[in-house]
Amino acid sequence: MKNNIKNNIESPEQLEKLYRSNKKSFKKAFFDVYDEISDYKISYFWKIRLEFKKLTENENISNIKKINILYLIIICIITGFLIKIPQIFDIDLKDFFFYRKNIASIIFLGLSSYFYSTKNFFNAKQFLISIFLFLISVIYINYLPSDNSSNSIDLVYIHFPLLMWSLYGLIFIGFDKKNQMKRIDYIKYNGDLVILISIILTAGSALTGITFALFSTIKIDISKFYFDYIVIFGLVSSPIVASYIILNYKSVINKIAPIIAKIFSPLVLITLVIYLINMLLTDRNPYEDRDFLIIFNIMLLGVMGIIIFSISERSTNNKQKFSEIILFMLSIVSIIINLIALSAILYRMEKFGFTPNRVAVLGSNILIFGNLILIMIDLFKVNFKDQKIKNLEINLAKYLPIYTIWTIFVIFILPFLFNFK
Repeated sequence: MKNNIKNNIESPEQLEKLYRSNKKSFKKAFFDVYDEISDYKISYFWKIRLEFKKLTENENISNIKKINILYLIIICIITGFLIKIPQIFDIDLKDFFFYRKNIASIIFLGLSSYFYSTKNFFNAKQFLISIFLFLISVIYINYLPSDNSSNSIDLVYIHFPLLMWSLYGLIFIGFDKKNQMKRIDYIKYNGDLVILISIILTAGSALTGITFALFSTIKIDISKFYFDYIVIFGLVSSPIVASYIILNYKSVINKIAPIIAKIFSPLVLITLVIYLINMLLTDRNPYEDRDFLIIFNIMLLGVMGIIIFSISERSTNNKQKFSEIILFMLSIVSIIINLIALSAILYRMEKFGFTPNRVAVLGSNILIFGNLILIMIDLFKVNFKDQKIKNLEINLAKYLPIYTIWTIFVIFILPFLFNFK
């Protein structure tokens, strides 16, 4: 083909016949010999013709990225404006818990808005349902009394971000509740989001330090302006910027996330084992120390998150026996921690009675315990019965709605059961 192209470079008819005889072979051969035939004007014509589709695609991709960046900037500015509402409208934060009630809805509204802006097809029905659910949730939480002494309302504030996360997840999967693979994508997306937000905030902290150092050398104090506008806008924009990177530069995050998962899993396992051994050697325990029990549960939630993240990242890579055994051992240690936490909660409920906090923590721990048991069983099958880790991921996806149902119970039912106490 190369020789035929060179021999017929001055014959348009013959070149066209060669092209139609085998388009793929002609294209490859043409670019292989292009340097030798570039002096002929017809060569430039064929180069443009053969590259036209690629050039058009690149142009379209470039235009899409420019539009996405424009949407990104606009949505970040609007999100920052919403965060500044107390200062703009002089709202007394002591009398009205603006940030406790609205920070989650503002951030997830920004994320949802950006996600809708990236869709190729606009679904008006889904958009209107999303707006309706956001409005109902925001009206409800702002209608609640601003009471520092109410444990049940405090629980609403704690669980409200989880409700917004669930609503955003529904938007992310296109309201396709039966599609397990889309739920899996959402799990992976959240792991990637946490990693990128951490990197962005670390870089932002370094930039803040450098900026303060530079302005201090010329005796200008910019701390108030910088924190009121740059830092606040940067904090609320970081999840949206991270989403932009995930959606537009998937190859970058796909290289980072598996490495993070592979490094952190064994480190967390070692830390937990050492922690449990040292806990037995000290006087502090979650049965008598309420603060210790709270820390214990926070640690359990963190470990659970790491397990789920590691599993979702493992399924995208080749089978690695060591990583899968580490995850299996980590699930066992997590179950031990969960059993200690559950027994401590039941002990304190028997000794001190029912409270909104104890009911919420007990329910959360039971859900996590059930999830961990299923994870351990699936990891056992992965390691010792050659089950594919993809099956484990699907089971994780199936369990997600249970957390959402519990969150709805804590937010919309529990406060009424305890008369907002």
